[in-house]
Amino acid sequence: MSDKQHTLKTSVSMSGVGLHTGNTTNLTIKPAPENYGFKFQRIDLPDSPIIEADVDFVVDTSRGTTLGKNDATVHTVEHILAALVGCDIDNALIELDGPEIPIMDGSAKPFTDAIKNAGKETQNAIREYLILDTNITYEDKAKKVEMLAVPSDEYRLTVMVDYNSPVLGTQHASMYNIGEFNTDISPNRTFCFLHELEQLLEHNLIKGGDLSNAIVIVDQDVTQQKLDELATLFKKPSVKIKEKGVLNNVDLQFQNEPARHKLLDIVGDLALVGIPIKGHILAARPGHEGNVTFAKKLKEFAKKQKTSKKNVIPKFDLNAPPLLNINDILKILPHRPPFLFIDKIIELSATHVVGVKNVTMNEAFFAGHFPGNPVMPGVLQIEAMAQTGGILVLKTVPDPENYLTYFMKIENVRFKNMVLPGDTIVFKLELLSPIRRGLCHMYGVGYVGNKISIEAEMLAQIVKVK
Repeated sequence: MSDKQHTLKTSVSMSGVGLHTGNTTNLTIKPAPENYGFKFQRIDLPDSPIIEADVDFVVDTSRGTTLGKNDATVHTVEHILAALVGCDIDNALIELDGPEIPIMDGSAKPFTDAIKNAGKETQNAIREYLILDTNITYEDKAKKVEMLAVPSDEYRLTVMVDYNSPVLGTQHASMYNIGEFNTDISPNRTFCFLHELEQLLEHNLIKGGDLSNAIVIVDQDVTQQKLDELATLFKKPSVKIKEKGVLNNVDLQFQNEPARHKLLDIVGDLALVGIPIKGHILAARPGHEGNVTFAKKLKEFAKKQKTSKKNVIPKFDLNAPPLLNINDILKILPHRPPFLFIDKIIELSATHVVGVKNVTMNEAFFAGHFPGNPVMPGVLQIEAMAQTGGILVLKTVPDPENYLTYFMKIENVRFKNMVLPGDTIVFKLELLSPIRRGLCHMYGVGYVGNKISIEAEMLAQIVKVK
């Protein structure tokens, strides 16, 4: 893997049928800016809502991984996300005009082929990794699911599946680094048992199934009448059972294709952590529910890991022209002097903001805090930090002048050094989770020179003025 972020050189489009809805969806994968991540956009819905590929937005894992935000959903996202990760892409916008990613041939290969045809463009931003320095475990005893992440210099996966089936038996699959994904993992198709297929049909699902996009395993006795019914249902001349109990819909590409496909699903589901992983993932009997639960544990670890880097003082170019000057800030924030405590914004992205406060002896609070020994009150440092974060959240709405920002929670506040007249405080805030319903959960640090003056975790909400 490169240390730089990547996106696509050009957009690429494709069409296909959704496995469960049976509807044709047109899909376009587009280049995206640095630090954008992966996002889905439902262009068929009013206002074309965007759903971030984030584990916090997973709403269902019953027959695939479904993301949802407000009233918009996108089903079966795991294969296209796995393809993006496997092709070394960090930033992409996936536009679609329906609720479900096309199943294509049941694998990730059609997506990887399309992404490779589009080409890869190197960006300037440095790629950050979740680097494991300890073991992380997950277990679901009821379903006999076990997952373990251990330190490794590569993104490596090992999978074991065991369905107590005389046909499928126990299978293993491994990927020693992400560079093996496109050739060894991407082509492997989804699979199901014949009795599952019948249940799905009874529940009006797999409307897009046609026996060409899944491996169907038969591990129970089945009559010729049932096979004839399946042939009629899927508009095939005939359906037969091959050796090893696999329907004659496809030929296995690998003896352990089911295990390899489970590994593919893990790559897609763990993309929802939102950061590339350097670690060895071992999984026994994995499924989407367990994958997503484990992804949440990994994301929480990544959040703590990012917080632990707080003592590394970032470098800011205070001489560069600001992205937002004081007049721009006045158009966004509702605060006014003498309660406006931020002078300019020098960095701003979808996930972080950096603001500057110049502290002068003219500040009114120095008259009483304290006479002869002026010190900026800690509570006002928190307020200045919060106003900086307010810029981040208010930039997500088209009419910020019609909103007010309210504190909901402040935690883990620490004051490290005094702030005195003549100091310049640089506040850097980063999202700890995606902004949802106007709620912004941030971790912030205030720097004066090469020292930390304040750090805090805060939750704020923007509310539209009636």
